[in-house]
Amino acid sequence: MDSVFKALADQTRRQLLDRLFEENGQTLGELCQRMEMSRQAVSKHLAILEAVNLVVTVRRGRRKLHYLNPVPIHDIQRRWMSKYDRRRLSALGELKKGLEDPHHEGSQ
Repeated sequence: MDSVFKALADQTRRQLLDRLFEENGQTLGELCQRMEMSRQAVSKHLAILEAVNLVVTVRRGRRKLHYLNPVPIHDIQRRWMSKYDRRRLSALGELKKGLEDPHHEGSQ
């Protein structure tokens, strides 16, 4: 789990995971769009995510597609988050969102 936490500690890697969550099965070129870094830098971040099994790849002909693997995140959630009161954390999360964004659904 330490390596997963280290991989998730980087904002760029979290952004890549968010992009895959939004649209799974993207190529390196697709993931590089809207990223303000070189293709090589994005590739290095993806390699780290692959090494900790947060991203898996599938070859389709000449294309290499990247997919989000949520299992390591689920394991962290089950191990570290579920032992805390979910209702209370959920309520605090909604309060935080409401305070940060006055247009959030839960805010008045």
